[in-house]
Amino acid sequence: MASRTRSLGGNKFVEFRVGEVRYAVDILSVREIVRPLNPVQLPHVPHSVVGVIHHRGDVVPIIDLRVRFGLAAVAHRGVRWLIVKRAKRDVGLVVDGVEDVFGAEAPDQREIPRLGPGDQARGIRAVYAHPTGMVFEVDLDVLTRAADEVDVGVAGRALAGGQR
Repeated sequence: MASRTRSLGGNKFVEFRVGEVRYAVDILSVREIVRPLNPVQLPHVPHSVVGVIHHRGDVVPIIDLRVRFGLAAVAHRGVRWLIVKRAKRDVGLVVDGVEDVFGAEAPDQREIPRLGPGDQARGIRAVYAHPTGMVFEVDLDVLTRAADEVDVGVAGRALAGGQR
């Protein structure tokens, strides 16, 4: 992650990049930023779920945001994983890079662009003006809904069979 921290006040966010677009999540929802591990692939999971890992005693589904956003796969990208907490379970997000930690206040917020069908599925909660351009705050519940379809019992047995 970049070594700079912007203290603009207000809400604090972790900024990350997927493709050329910058996104953010509330800093309080981020448990860890980790280097990629080798996930166990499971059958019959949504396409964006690349597998599960055993992380700090929990089975954690991993969602590749490039796949989730319909972007082309990139072979050699400097990926990071954001382990985020949700009400149901922690989820790992594969992102192209973690960029910054910043604060934003109400005057920094812009109107969310309405693009027609699919607005709800995109999971954009807010848009903020930032020195690097627009940053889109994501709604983790919408963005990670695919992880709800992962059967933790099956995943735990798969992990117990070898990967830790």
